[in-house]
Amino acid sequence: MATIKPFRAIRYSQDKIDSINHVISQPYDRVRYGLQEQYYDLSPYNITRIIKGKETDADTEANNVYTRANQYLNQWLKEGILIREDQPAYYVYHQTFSLPSGETVTRKAFINAFELTPFEEGIVLPHEKTHAGPKVDRLNLTRATETYFGNIFMLYPDPENRISAIFDSAIQRPPDIEGKELYEKDVLHQVWVVKDPDVLAEVSAEMAPKTNLIIADGHHRYETALNYQAEMKEKYPEAPANAGFNYRMVAMVSMSDPGLSILPTHRLIFDHQEYTTDEILSRAKEYFQIEKVSNRAELEDRLGNTGQVVGVMGFVSSQGQYLLRLTAPEVMAKLEPDRAQAWRELDVSILHSLVLSKIMEVDQEKIDNLENIKYLREPDLGYDEVKGSDSSFLFILNPTRIEQVTACTDVGEKMPQKSTDFYPKIITGFAMLPVQVKERI
Repeated sequence: MATIKPFRAIRYSQDKIDSINHVISQPYDRVRYGLQEQYYDLSPYNITRIIKGKETDADTEANNVYTRANQYLNQWLKEGILIREDQPAYYVYHQTFSLPSGETVTRKAFINAFELTPFEEGIVLPHEKTHAGPKVDRLNLTRATETYFGNIFMLYPDPENRISAIFDSAIQRPPDIEGKELYEKDVLHQVWVVKDPDVLAEVSAEMAPKTNLIIADGHHRYETALNYQAEMKEKYPEAPANAGFNYRMVAMVSMSDPGLSILPTHRLIFDHQEYTTDEILSRAKEYFQIEKVSNRAELEDRLGNTGQVVGVMGFVSSQGQYLLRLTAPEVMAKLEPDRAQAWRELDVSILHSLVLSKIMEVDQEKIDNLENIKYLREPDLGYDEVKGSDSSFLFILNPTRIEQVTACTDVGEKMPQKSTDFYPKIITGFAMLPVQVKERI
């Protein structure tokens, strides 16, 4: 069963900051490409100073990004910049944004303390492979601060959206927090603090029998939480089940939520010396129908109109843009005989196994280690890169559909890295979960 509980969050005191917009941020793994500096400039209390601190050449074991994160946390609590909720609550979290079609939608989530369970129990299911590096980094931050700042983005089955309906009835008032974040600046964030014991109990009971919850975003953070829990259990074997470290802060969204949106993640392969564009296309003809198109706009328009056709992708090099359509889907069964059909039909699987591995002979270990691949939400960087390089190649993909995600998790398949990009991101800074050994949830 899925055990969730309300909790007494640490939150920003809006009386002590000039704007909530200046202290919230993207999740830590999105704070890159100069964004860290921009967040720092917004406020001396921006959450990035904790979740993605600046390293220095003078860092030591006693003074580093993790120890400084803990110092910021304790100092801000002392100053009243951060305050502790007076009683347990669920935090209803709405994000309103525009789709590429121009339609405005609202994705409805609620933030809770989720009792950690191993994947093998079948309550929580991963859907993507993970890298080792981020897990080490997040574990070090958790050890230093004994607090979770970012959320796991988790999907739960609720065909009738009953939980959202319960919360909708409970929040017939202006939000307690409202703002916009620097990077995804067109997304409106609204948070309601719900403390009514009857509402809390009703939601908890509604969630209890659910299984097959899917981690949409935050695989590294969930696995880190499991590792931290194991460490703490070994240190404190007598700690009760409701000790803080047995829980993880999670933002839950119904799989049936009308605002659930997935964006594609494109791939830029760089410093690829094995084959030229002509050689790659020649080798690909055995498996794909290849059509050269006139420009980027035509490529992306044609790609977006392919619907649910399997194995259609864009290929861009210094020589132009090409639309690839898979004509030999049976090859995936030969390449990946141990994989489920749902996995073989993913465009990202076809790209990684057939195009990158077989046709281009890209070393899989290099991909796993992020040595010659970049994952791009916006492909502009990729288009610019390939213009000036004969060893760089860009692959444009359609988004993975939610039914494909559930089909893979239902049969225990992990999708390739960066198969999904759920938009918008769950923003960091609206609530924080203390998980010290003496914390009780």
